[in-house]
Parts: sequence; C-alpha cells; structure tokens
Amino acid sequence: MIGAILCSITLLAFPYSSSLWMAAGLLWILDAGNNTAMEPYRALIADKLEDEQQPLGFQMQSFFTGLGQTLANLSLFIFPLIIVGQTGSLPNWVYASFFLGAFCSIASILWSISKTEEIPPTAAELAKLRSEKGSVFGPLIEIVSAIKDMPKVMWQLALVYLFQWYALFCYWQNSSKSIALSVWNATPASNAEVYSEAVSWTGLVNGWYNVVTFLVAFLLVGFAKKYSPKYVHALCLILAAIGFLAFPYIANKYLLFFAITGFGIGWASMMGIPYLMVVSDIPKERYGVYMGIINMMIVIPMIIQTLSFGYILKHFLNNDPRNAITFAGVLLLIAMVCTLLIKTSKTESAMVN
Repeated sequence: MIGAILCSITLLAFPYSSSLWMAAGLLWILDAGNNTAMEPYRALIADKLEDEQQPLGFQMQSFFTGLGQTLANLSLFIFPLIIVGQTGSLPNWVYASFFLGAFCSIASILWSISKTEEIPPTAAELAKLRSEKGSVFGPLIEIVSAIKDMPKVMWQLALVYLFQWYALFCYWQNSSKSIALSVWNATPASNAEVYSEAVSWTGLVNGWYNVVTFLVAFLLVGFAKKYSPKYVHALCLILAAIGFLAFPYIANKYLLFFAITGFGIGWASMMGIPYLMVVSDIPKERYGVYMGIINMMIVIPMIIQTLSFGYILKHFLNNDPRNAITFAGVLLLIAMVCTLLIKTSKTESAMVN
C-alpha cells in the first residue's frame, strides 16, 4: 500500500515537472514505489499456492503484465482522439494519462488487499517474531544475511539477469531511434516530423510484443512443466535474440512486427519462468526477502547499463542505435548460455517428471 501511494503521488506530480532533474528524480521515486508495491506479489504467490500451482501463478502475472502494457501502448493512439486541447506546454491527454495511472496504481492494490488474504503466522512463528528485537537497520541486516546464505541457483540466475536486463534496457532506449533510421532514415535533428512518426510506430510495435506476451504466457506453463523451466526460458531467450538481431536490418515497417514477436515470447518467459527455477530452493520463511533480492538482480543491471552504455555506444558501436539493438541480441544469447548452465533442483526435476 505504501508503494502504491508513493506511485500515485509521483504520477500526479510528474506532468508538472519544471526541470529535467525534477522529472528524473520523480522517475526514480516512481520506480522505487512501483517495486515496493509489485514485488510482494511474487512472495504472495509462493506463499499461497501449492507447488504444482506456482507455474500458473507466476505466468498469470506475465499475462496481466502483457495485457496492461498493451493497453498502455494503445492509449498513446486512443487518448489524443478523445481528449483534446492543451494546458500549458502539454496536451490534455498527457495529463489524463498520468492521472489515470495514479488512479490505477492505488485502485489495483486496494482490490488485491480486499480480495486476497495473507496466511497468518503460526503460534510458533508469531512467538519468534515477538521475541526478536526490531531496529531501523533490521531489514538491511536481513538482506545482507540472506545474500550471504543465498542458494547457488540464485547466483546463477543473477548472471542470467545481468545480461538479460542489460539487453532489454538497450532495446528500450534505442528502439525508436533504430526504427527511425532503418525505416525512415531519419533522426530527431534531421527531420523531427518524420522521427515523431517513427516514435508512434514504435509504440505500435511495442504494443504488439505485449499482445504476444499475454497470448503465450499460459502456453509456457505447460512447456515448463513438461520440459523444465530452464529449457523453456533458454528457448524463449533465443527467440528474443533472433528478433533483436534482425530488427535493425528491417526497412519495411510492417515486418518489424514479425521480428518483435520473438521478444514478446521472451518477455512472457522473463516475467514468470525464472522464478520457477529458484523458488524450490528458497526457504519458505524467506520468500519475501529473496523475491526482493531477485528484484535487485533486475535493477542493478539497469543501473550498470545506465552508467556504462553511453561509453560503449560511443566508442564501440559507432553511436548507432541500430548497433545497440544488435548488441542487445548478442547479450540475450549470452544470457541463454548462462541459463543452460543453471543446475536445477531435485524439486524442479520432480515437477517436470
């Protein structure tokens, strides 16, 4: 609830940003609030569901993630048609988008809280909690302790995530620029109007990969049960990598939808399948902290990418956004190899059998 409130307040303030630094600061706060609000769901799934139900539970999140992102991308085309006018330097539909986001953030959390009960602690667990002395640094100490005791499979997953999420940030930062160059041969400086058209088309392309995500999310559940989560995730990473490697060389804007379909399948896997590879190795009483650490494995590669990729793009990729997408495809192939090196647990093997 605290995370959702933080998200809503940030979204309400965002369109009134008076400087780039204010917008950047609000974006960081929004990311922190969103993680605070969303990550407990993964621990809740692990707590509430039986082992055989967990694949469907985690992929249910993937399904609704894809559906939500699809609606968000479609709103870029629908809102300007129904919400007209301008306030200050921004169109009214931009304000409406942020305000609707603020409402959805708090409303979705309130819905979950009202409809889903957590499992209460046992008498022994409650006595243990009351006997422990709380402190301001307690959560930090718990995180450090959990990292120290982290199962080997989570360290292996961290390596997968390093390449995987670094690659995704490269794509998200450069997809519109790549499309503008490969399809329209335009840059923001050379032709702002044509570049704006490329940005709009990128919204459609990204909307399509999210459509693919919610269409295939549940299909991956059956494959994960039959062939093991790590093999399913490795195959999905290959499909995503092929899409990224082809993406910069496509001059026909309609063929971009075929290339990005692979990423849609990969995105469906990324949102749920990796959790199946580690959940059986995590002690139940530490689901919460370890799901939080997995989220750190997502955020840290993004921070590393933000700090390092500018140099890489300038000195090794000829400052070309198309090369950035190719680079992302190569990183996904490396992530696929790292996935295959993960040693699955006996519990997972039993699930497959």
